[in-house]
Amino acid sequence: MTDKSRVLIFDTTLRDGEQSPGATMTHAEKLEIAMLLDDMGVDIIEAGFPIASEGDFEAVSEIAKRSKNSIICGLSRANFKDIDRCWEAVKHAPKPRIHTFIGTSPSHRDITKLNQEDMLVRIHETVTHARNLCEDVQWSAMDAIRTERDYLCRVVEAAIKAGATTINIPDTVGYTLPDESADIIRMLFEKVPGADDVIFATHCHNDLGMATANSLAAVSAGARQIECTINGLGERAGNTALEEVVMALKVRRDLMPYSTKIDTTKIMNLSRRVSQVSGFPVQFNKAIVGKNAFLHESGIHQDGVLKNVETFEIMRPADIGITETNIAMGKHSGRAALRSKLADLGYDLADNQLNDVFVRFKALADRKKEIYDEDLVALMTDSAANTDADFMRVKWLQVICGSDGQSAELKLMVDGVEHHAKTEGDGPVDAAFNAVKAIYPHNARLKLYQVHAVTDGTDAQATVSVRLEEDGRIVTGSAADTDTILASVKAYVGALNRLLVRRTKTAPDADMKSVSFKE
Repeated sequence: MTDKSRVLIFDTTLRDGEQSPGATMTHAEKLEIAMLLDDMGVDIIEAGFPIASEGDFEAVSEIAKRSKNSIICGLSRANFKDIDRCWEAVKHAPKPRIHTFIGTSPSHRDITKLNQEDMLVRIHETVTHARNLCEDVQWSAMDAIRTERDYLCRVVEAAIKAGATTINIPDTVGYTLPDESADIIRMLFEKVPGADDVIFATHCHNDLGMATANSLAAVSAGARQIECTINGLGERAGNTALEEVVMALKVRRDLMPYSTKIDTTKIMNLSRRVSQVSGFPVQFNKAIVGKNAFLHESGIHQDGVLKNVETFEIMRPADIGITETNIAMGKHSGRAALRSKLADLGYDLADNQLNDVFVRFKALADRKKEIYDEDLVALMTDSAANTDADFMRVKWLQVICGSDGQSAELKLMVDGVEHHAKTEGDGPVDAAFNAVKAIYPHNARLKLYQVHAVTDGTDAQATVSVRLEEDGRIVTGSAADTDTILASVKAYVGALNRLLVRRTKTAPDADMKSVSFKE
């Protein structure tokens, strides 16, 4: 890359983002998100970790075949087996990339049982091997921030000499501060031979709440690739949020004269879709994409916005794809109106999909006087949560509750066969969950149960999130309905469906257990 004003956006939602506990995505969901990222203008999509499982390999391979614009990247540890498997998956892409890494800090050297000199040899051998397969090779020094500065320079130099074209400096544990993030990049440019011939990348985690600040500081020092995820999804406190760095660069070009290729009007749709498929709701006050990001409640703010929108808004809602109007729809609205409104919200539906959603829309309109944008987004969430393609699907539910006791009667489709159960419990939700357990026994423990009203009023839809844990596997399900108990059961069953997917994601060999593949 010769244009020093351009910042490359490297999205790792499908790899690092999916490592967030409970964020498992299906094969079809990964393909959908990848194509949305490709269409939005993301420069590099890290599609997965091919050797982690057969499912990851198939997803990366299929994404590589379908990509049109983005570089498709796969992750691999510093060994030939990983790199070969990665290349087999990404080689189908018009623009493939191998991303190989090794932990360089003292604690990671202890884990790999490599001393400094042995690690330099390993880096040279593995990067050379990757470069012999692929012209575009990215190398990462995992836990770079806690690596001795002199040694960091040595390993980066070794990777460059072996043929790496992109050098990533990850803040693996979210430990750095903006000044330090910038200083490390400057140091590498000053001390490492060949640094001007490669692209430096920054990959920050948000453990101290500074991932975005640290990424932008690295850019100011010369980094030209930001690794990030939609909604900041990722392990622990998450990664740098794509929407935050992209909009920061767009809004503050006076201080940071850099550009990206991202079509920002597609941000909101991607944010909503990633939230749906991951089961991770976006917090209301999340920067850029949160529900409250463009709302003004105080009288002073409202008055200022009415007189001049720039008084309290530094960007327009339309800049990120939020429709300017929020016109209510109702039971008399037709298919054309629904299609148009969903298109405004970023949903492009085929005729069969529209017909299915229209039936759900009409059913919702019969229960709710007015349907707003938020209701339609929740409706799309529910449409994705309880479909015929799922292993388990809620068919019918009846709950009796009151001071004399609570019971639930449930009809559940399991692998195409209808099952029936009637159970009691300590409250209507507990009774309904017990009915699911009676039909499909399992040992998963309920770790989280949350209910949020989508809009105001007693007829408002409820969005329910359920998180389950089984043998260290954590999964999340979400669903929406004007009936809170029905939404709860759909979310619970959705989480169980994801648990079945998670069970299939097993490590290919024992070596995976001893060497971390986090960044």
